[in-house]
Amino acid sequence: MSLLVTGTDTGVGKTYVTRLLVAALRDAGLDAVGYKPVACGDREDARLLAEASGGLDPDLVNPVYLQTPVAPYVAGLLENRTISPEPLIEGYRVLASAHEIVIVEGAGGWEVPIAPGFRISDLARELALPVLLVAANRLGALNHILLTVEAIRSKTLVCAGLVLNQLDDELDTAMITNKGVVEDLSGVPLLDHLIRDQDFLDGDLIHRLGFIRS
Repeated sequence: MSLLVTGTDTGVGKTYVTRLLVAALRDAGLDAVGYKPVACGDREDARLLAEASGGLDPDLVNPVYLQTPVAPYVAGLLENRTISPEPLIEGYRVLASAHEIVIVEGAGGWEVPIAPGFRISDLARELALPVLLVAANRLGALNHILLTVEAIRSKTLVCAGLVLNQLDDELDTAMITNKGVVEDLSGVPLLDHLIRDQDFLDGDLIHRLGFIRS
């Protein structure tokens, strides 16, 4: 079983959660690695995932890299490069053939454009993986979560769970109440609520995602 991690937006903590998930799976004795098909701006995310994956070659973890910190499609235009979906899909297949679990991290949010007529959501559909949704816990999160969950389902994919990521130390009313209502509103299980700088996931999360059967 593998999984794709997406976010309600950029900067919500996808790499953070992906890295913690890969580490939790490996600590449980599973052969799990991270995969960042396309990165823009720098390769720090890929480097972190490569380290978490037991020191994989960053080029295996991240086959397509663009220097401009914008959406991949726009970066391709600015850098006079055309991004083809095939290397992104093939990169996943290479890792999946060699490892038990591949945790794929998308770029930005669910509908970020990669190439003409091809978005992160299309890559997820091509890979046919269940989706883990990461959202920053803040005012407006419920709207972004519900829109993204509906978009995931529109691709006939399963949103397997939700992680709320606390980016701020201070809690306001929205942050406190979001975690109490988001499951009922979305129909998606809230698997974890991470406080700022937390360096581990809920111990039950990998069980609830189905990586380990009782």
